[in-house]
Amino acid sequence: PTMKLKILGCSGGIGGEHLRTTSLLVDDDVLIDAGTGVGDLSIDELARIDHVFLTHTHLDHIACLPLLIDSVADRRAKPLIVYGIPEVLDILRKHVFNWQIWPDFAEIPAADTPFLRYQPIDLLETVTISGRSFTALPVNHTVPAVAYRLDSGVGSLVFSGDTGPCDALWQAVNAIDNLRHVIVECAFPDSEAPLAVLSGHLCPSMLASELHKLKRPCEIHITHLKPGQMERTMTEIERCLGEFRPQMLRNNQVFEF
Repeated sequence: PTMKLKILGCSGGIGGEHLRTTSLLVDDDVLIDAGTGVGDLSIDELARIDHVFLTHTHLDHIACLPLLIDSVADRRAKPLIVYGIPEVLDILRKHVFNWQIWPDFAEIPAADTPFLRYQPIDLLETVTISGRSFTALPVNHTVPAVAYRLDSGVGSLVFSGDTGPCDALWQAVNAIDNLRHVIVECAFPDSEAPLAVLSGHLCPSMLASELHKLKRPCEIHITHLKPGQMERTMTEIERCLGEFRPQMLRNNQVFEF
């Protein structure tokens, strides 16, 4: 059994035909994050999504989650399950599904038959859905956040979500014996290194330091580039990370592993 991962969005912003914020579709029923890329799916495709794993609650990673639930609620017979560490789910409850920004779909149409169900997960806990495993890994960001390991049994892909430098992430990645792909963020060029540090992101020189902690061979894919700085940042990445042969992640790219 393999997993199929389609990139619905991988940009750090909007502003172009192919710029969508972070969202990854696994097979046809699982989302990793729910940024603006989700908006390109048809209503039938949206209705097939049963599980959403969130790395964190920044808007570019959750923008379409409230709209997704609202759009397909009448087509679904069971709740959409949203997974995250408890701190992430708590932020969603308090600040998004709070009746002021959006209805509380964990209580609609009734508390015992809701459109949305929160499922807290712990760091390093593995959730298995139809033979596919999803594990939250530690990262270091300005809000509570995780990375995810996706494991088909045949191969694994790690998606960093948003992170600054984090030894614990690479320790976890180095323990994965069937690692095939790492999708890692690099939000800023080196000229904005102070902003990267302040906002819990990476720039090319920091990413180079991080990848030198990686002890396993795999393909490296770069995500979360800021619109307008993509070429510059990728040029810098290629200059200081050439030996890793990093590829820029692209919208609609498909991975099978």
